[in-house]
Amino acid sequence: MSTGTLINIVIIVLIAWFAYTRMKPAKGLRNLNAEAFKEESVKYGAMIIDVREPGEFKGGFIPGARNIPLSQLSRRLGDIPRDKTLLLYCRSGMRSKNAAAVLRKNGYSDLAHLQGGISAWKGKLSK
Repeated sequence: MSTGTLINIVIIVLIAWFAYTRMKPAKGLRNLNAEAFKEESVKYGAMIIDVREPGEFKGGFIPGARNIPLSQLSRRLGDIPRDKTLLLYCRSGMRSKNAAAVLRKNGYSDLAHLQGGISAWKGKLSK
């Protein structure tokens, strides 16, 4: 096998590994479609957390959501109750998965996120 072929294989494997680690489901996080997300927010009195940055939040957010950006999450754990279902969302679903990982490491367990992020939301937005 030539060196060029070997390098190409290594690059493909690294790209595949990177994609998998970004797309794999987060441990202990339920994926909800927009309908289930809305239903759970009402049914269980869940806390909705928008993990986008404040500028994104001001552009429109799911009614009742609190803005706790992922960049501030570790410092603001005191603002988040441990005894409630937490529904997380961001723009596309990537930051909410990362937020769930932070929350799980800090003892939170009842976590779900809006699959596809606010882009998948079909309801009204507040501003």
